[in-house]
Amino acid sequence: MANRPPSTGPQSGDIQKAVFELLRNPATYSASLGNREIRCYQTHAAVVFLAGDRALKVKRAVRYPFLDYSTLNKRKAACEAELKVNRKFAPQLYRRIVPITREADGALALDGDGEPIEWAVEMTRFDEERTLDHLAERGELDDTLVGKLAVAVAAMHERAERVDALPWIAALEQFVHNNTSVFQKHGELFPAQTVSDLERQSMSALARLQPLLVERGRQGLVRRGHGDLHLGNIAVLNGEPVAFDALEFDPVIASGDPLYDLAFLLMDLVETGHTRAANRVLNGYFVAARRPADCDGIAALPFFMSLRAAIRAMATASRHDITKNDVALSAKRYFDLALDLLRPVKPTIVGIGGLSGTGKSLLAQSLAPSLAPAPGALVFRTDVERKSFYDLAEDQHLPSEAYRPEITERIYRILTDKAARVAKAGHAAIIDAVFARPEERAAIETAAAGIKVAFRGVFLVADLKTRLERVGVRERDASDANADVVIKQEELSIGSVSWAHIDASGSPAQTLDKARAAMQ
Repeated sequence: MANRPPSTGPQSGDIQKAVFELLRNPATYSASLGNREIRCYQTHAAVVFLAGDRALKVKRAVRYPFLDYSTLNKRKAACEAELKVNRKFAPQLYRRIVPITREADGALALDGDGEPIEWAVEMTRFDEERTLDHLAERGELDDTLVGKLAVAVAAMHERAERVDALPWIAALEQFVHNNTSVFQKHGELFPAQTVSDLERQSMSALARLQPLLVERGRQGLVRRGHGDLHLGNIAVLNGEPVAFDALEFDPVIASGDPLYDLAFLLMDLVETGHTRAANRVLNGYFVAARRPADCDGIAALPFFMSLRAAIRAMATASRHDITKNDVALSAKRYFDLALDLLRPVKPTIVGIGGLSGTGKSLLAQSLAPSLAPAPGALVFRTDVERKSFYDLAEDQHLPSEAYRPEITERIYRILTDKAARVAKAGHAAIIDAVFARPEERAAIETAAAGIKVAFRGVFLVADLKTRLERVGVRERDASDANADVVIKQEELSIGSVSWAHIDASGSPAQTLDKARAAMQ
């Protein structure tokens, strides 16, 4: 086929065909396997064979604009690099590299004594149905797992090695052009005008973001990350998300801003219709990473997500089976998403106020995914910020001294500043706080006006009995409010509130509907 990537030697295809036949044969492995079927998974760059308790991954003899596995030596080097890189992320999975050899009698053998004709990465096999793409497909991405995922990715990025930012920043332009060159070969999928539009908008966004990316590089925020952090490359092992199959073939492509690494995961969740999970990952990541600079850095997120979608579209279009309808449709969906993510939006700051137990945090979490741009608003909560201020986990209890008026005033200033920075960067922000004092409400309104961003304020109200019941059933929540606090808040003099009053005594869905109506 015309779009099949070329290999460098006339015999490489035949040799790999024989290797694949060997690895599909149960007799190649331990006798304990018997005649059990060897499962096989193929990507544009590799073939994975699942046999018993191990997995063997063989690089295809292919060359793409972004990858070259065209010779045996290059494939061996790529296997060695994959082993080294992935032991940082998933040491429990990556065992060794093994040769496929031609023996003295001419037969092929796995890990034999003859001359190596191919190499494979050997991994510990895990339940392939427990990768996040399969869990998402089955609707099993619950809030607990999503929360763990956000923390795991933030921790992974914290450990990641800092690298020179300039090669990666320079390479971003080439990534865009490489995508365009592939799209132009598939005019039946990607009309010329839309390809031109995507390239133009991508280059415009990159030029605008260049100073920000350089500054983040100066701050040490370009690192050797995972590089291929999509849903299919994260498995749940013993209840914990573990990233595997990190990109190994090019350190520049694998490097980048941590938000660029995160963007692949967020984009994949959005593309599969899991925007709520994407928003929870984004917010959980910001809380876990505790990097104030990301409030400005989020300006790059739409471009990062778009570029990830475009690269996914390009890689899908480069597959040898692109003529299959489902593959072609997948490439087209990623391409359309790449364009959609670059559409300009007007950011909004939302203030959600109300006494403890009115349901502010639940409303903020429910509202956030629907606020543009994707994957939704960043939520800033006084309870979480106060714990962070004292370097405590969200569910750790603070002493009463931490709620002194001067501390509360400082927390509100911090959140107002963060929300304004995020909105100025082009992203939506929500502040979840009691907002009992008129000056607290006025400060966030003034901040939004100062950066010429729309502000929407809602104030939740509910009767004392309802609020006491809700506070009484909280578990592992960032709020320290208990029944005593709720009763004491009855004495607060809130004053005149210009924000929309929402009766929050009903169900969370009813409160959300009322808030959306009021904001419109």
